[in-house]
Amino acid sequence: MEGLVVKNTGSDYWVRDAQGDIHVCRAKGNFRIKGIKSTNPIAVGDWVDFEASGFITRLHDRRNYIVRKPTNLSKQLHIIAANVDQSLLIVTLKHPETSTVFIDRFLVTSEAYRVPAVLVFNKVDLLDEDDLEYLNAMIYLYEGIGYKCLKVSAETGEGVEALHQLLEGKVTLLSGNSGVGKSTLINRLIPGVSARTADISNYHHKGMHTTTFSEMFLIDKGSYLIDTPGIKGFGMVNMTQEEIGHYFPEMFKLSKNCRFNNCTHRHEPGCAVLEALDNHYISQSRYQSYLSILEDLTEGKYRT
Repeated sequence: MEGLVVKNTGSDYWVRDAQGDIHVCRAKGNFRIKGIKSTNPIAVGDWVDFEASGFITRLHDRRNYIVRKPTNLSKQLHIIAANVDQSLLIVTLKHPETSTVFIDRFLVTSEAYRVPAVLVFNKVDLLDEDDLEYLNAMIYLYEGIGYKCLKVSAETGEGVEALHQLLEGKVTLLSGNSGVGKSTLINRLIPGVSARTADISNYHHKGMHTTTFSEMFLIDKGSYLIDTPGIKGFGMVNMTQEEIGHYFPEMFKLSKNCRFNNCTHRHEPGCAVLEALDNHYISQSRYQSYLSILEDLTEGKYRT
């Protein structure tokens, strides 16, 4: 039988068949390591063949997938989801604050795995005039690079209809730090799903994890939303330092004018990216994110 993996709870995979029935399955013993260097060779969004006995026997070819670094800092991939049409990063300026480094690491990961990315700025109802001015500056920056941005409030419903339209007919990955309102947004987008929500820790001003596994929800026919655990960080895996600039579109566009083909845009003479940085054509925050990723790679933290 053939089915779609809609939930992963560790060793168990929930597989929906063509009739919509759910089967709780496990991978056969030798399947876990066969040619797949990841902590989870089967992910939500995968199409698989499975037996009535509850064992997955074959993983179908993927169109794409998106990964994060494992929490134990192992050198294997952790696949968040597979066969997705777009990724949505939920960002908040307050309660909690999403760092630009986190945003840029997510965007780099999406670029590297060929998943179109959208930034969704949530909790805009909590922002004062100065905050909104900063938010508009961030949107101006990222839209200038080529990323679609949306302002929403899961609490009041502002912007949710525009977000719903963006999801139509697509498989969408929903990600973000804990506490940014993913579960509340899901409740808005899919009434009755009753995704769990949690309060923000007053002490740390960071989110408390409410999702411990990835799960795919059916919004309507042909539209799916994949919720993921709250993610604290993205590590760059399977990348060389020369590649990283390729996944910053504004840097990649300029890099063809660099004197050296293998320019790392840090100290080389005749670097077009450094010249653009000096002339404020490239954002300082984006460049700092770029350096942060390079630092991870040179320290050998996340390479496979």
